[in-house]
Order: sequence, then structure tokens, then C-alpha cells
Amino acid sequence: MRIHVSHATSYRYDPPALGAIQVLRLTPRNHQGQYVLSWRIDVSEGCRLQAHEDAFGNLSHTFAVEGPLSELRVSVEGEVETQDTAGVVLGSVERFPPSLYLRQTELTEPGPALRGFAEQAAIGGDPLGRLHALMAELHESMSFEPDPALAVGTAAAAFAQKRGACQDFAHAYIACARHLGIPARYVSGYRLDDAPGTPSETGHAWAEAYVDGFGWVAFDCAHKLCATEAYVRVAVGLDYLGAAPVRGNRYGGGEELLSVAVAVDQSSRQIQG
Repeated sequence: MRIHVSHATSYRYDPPALGAIQVLRLTPRNHQGQYVLSWRIDVSEGCRLQAHEDAFGNLSHTFAVEGPLSELRVSVEGEVETQDTAGVVLGSVERFPPSLYLRQTELTEPGPALRGFAEQAAIGGDPLGRLHALMAELHESMSFEPDPALAVGTAAAAFAQKRGACQDFAHAYIACARHLGIPARYVSGYRLDDAPGTPSETGHAWAEAYVDGFGWVAFDCAHKLCATEAYVRVAVGLDYLGAAPVRGNRYGGGEELLSVAVAVDQSSRQIQG
């Protein structure tokens, strides 16, 4: 499948900001089942994008701009060829052993309720079967909020409220897997909507868990399935903070208004053989 992505992040400052520094994790990498055909990042202000790989092997860019800034816009557009690998991630850049991803963070700390849920939801069977059971039970236990602006924040809080955005589902799943002694990590990227011809309006997030004999396997609890060819994998981290598409700071100025527009659709163009 050939997927086209358009992602624009806009900031408005009133009064104007004196400057801004941003870190972008917006560029996907090639691995088995995913090949980047074209990808471009544009920043509205004249600046130099510094490309590098972060600690997790994500392709990242940083930039700094001087004000006064009344508006700042970061735009991404590209196309990716994908294949269904049944959720198994092969050929990805790995900087750390899987055991690193057993470490809980403030966003993934499970708390007593989520620990008890994990122990009951993933009883018996092989590790892969337990992870599938955990995904199914978590999907049934929480309601999905498609709007990322409605994200609760931490795994424990989202589970207590029995609802959350894709970030919350990923955090809750990661919290459970790590509690069970299974390495798990956060993934940010894009997902093509199930309805043909319907563009997605936001980015997406899911989790990957490490299974001996398979490697990393992608689980999307919000939709109760392993990642398919409809997914574009961009960045990984211990939690949202390590894989956030855009993070940064502005200095000076007053109120900051943020708007995000994402369109993900299937490209009509095909690769020429």
C-alpha cells in the first residue's frame, strides 16, 4: 500500500514570542514492511534544520528561530510504501537491548488498579497469546477518544477514568506489559482510516512489545489489532515524551495557540516496476 501523509503544526503567539526552539520526530525510517518514497519538512521561518539520530535511533531534527514571532508553522509531506507483516517489526534501528524497555516512567507507572488488571487479563498461555489477551481486555475496558486533545495523560489516570486517546491506550498497555516482565515501548506515527477514501485527521500512537522468537510486535489497543499495512511507524520511546512528533519551547511573548492538521490517505500513484 502507498500512503500519503500531510501534517501541519501551527503556533500563534499573542503578543509575539521572542524566539523558539523545536525538536521534531517527524521522519519515518525504512525497515521491513516500510519504505519511505519521499519525505519533506518545511518551517515557515527561515532557519536551518539540524538532522541527527536521537538516543532511540529516531530520525530527528532541531531548529531555533529568533523573533518576534506571531506565528510558526511546521509542515510535513511525504509518501511511504507499506506491507503487512502481521505487526512484527524487523530491520528497525535498535540502540538498546529490549530490557531497557522494562523501565516504567511517570506516564506509564501502572498503580495498583492497573497492576491487578494486567495480572488478571494476561493469565496463562504463551507470551504472544498473553499480549493479545491483554490488548483485547484493555480495548474492552476503556472507551477510545479519537481526539488527541482529550488525552488523559498517565496510564493510571486513563485506566481509572476508563477512557483515553491513543496515547493513553499505548501508555496503559505499556504499563501492563512492563509489570508482567515484558519489554514494551511507545510508538508514534500515522494510521490510514478503515473507511476507503476517508483521510485521517490526527496522528496516531500504539505500543510495541518484545516477544522472544518474534522480536518487536506492534499492538494497537485503541483498535484491537496488530499494526497492518495501514500504519506508518515514525518514532519510538519509553513513553510519549520520547517519541512526541513535535516538542520545544518558546521564550517571551504571551498566549500560545496550537493547531494541528493531519491528512493520511492512500495514494493513487503506484510505483513503476
